[in-house]
Amino acid sequence: MGSENLKGQLERLYIQYKRKFSSKDPVWILHRFNDEKDIEIIGLITSAYAYGQVDLINKFIEKLLARIGNQPYEFTINFEKRKDKKYLKRFNYRFNTGSDLINLFQALQRVLIDYGSLKRLFLKGYKSGQENIATSLTLFTTELNQNNFLIPDPLKKSACKRMNLFLRWMVRKDEIDTGIWNEVNKSKLIMPVDVHIARIAKRLNLVKRATVDIKFAVELTRKLKEFDSEDPVKYDFSLCHIGIDRKGLDH
Repeated sequence: MGSENLKGQLERLYIQYKRKFSSKDPVWILHRFNDEKDIEIIGLITSAYAYGQVDLINKFIEKLLARIGNQPYEFTINFEKRKDKKYLKRFNYRFNTGSDLINLFQALQRVLIDYGSLKRLFLKGYKSGQENIATSLTLFTTELNQNNFLIPDPLKKSACKRMNLFLRWMVRKDEIDTGIWNEVNKSKLIMPVDVHIARIAKRLNLVKRATVDIKFAVELTRKLKEFDSEDPVKYDFSLCHIGIDRKGLDH
């Protein structure tokens, strides 16, 4: 498939899916909230659990929101392990236990106390002159990741799919993504890459690197910048839905 034809296909899928609630994607959960503090917290938690079947992800987050009274920020900032662990200790999701979720709330609370918001933590390492957000991503995940298995680490050769997904939700602004972090340039974002995206990228000859890590994600992002230099990560929604909703590219 030629580059122009591929760009057209990806644009078509982007337009198709950017309508609100056009799919089962967990991003729509964020659109229920108006307060940026709530959006940040539920966005981070949802992205941390964004692996496996999308129906199971949504079911888990819905159950969690009901348990915390649909108040992500208030529950987090007032979290007390001794008092609140009874709500979460049996909250298991695939490889992660209730203890992992408790640790995540503690990490989020610590960031809120120290920085005021997740955005302020991220901006601490953000420099607009850099090619991408790789440096600030590393600082961001390091601060959150203190023996927390829900937060990936780019220094350990992770592609950081879930954190890059969270950043996409926070930075991009359209019918899909919330765009509440307008201090960050969307052209600096890195593609969220999981096994599915990696397989599609290789099949379409978008990436030459074999190892699926943060360098793979950066290489894919550079390629997609040939299609849209200002907003390459918008094609994430196109690529990831080739399969989720059984939609594919024309051959």
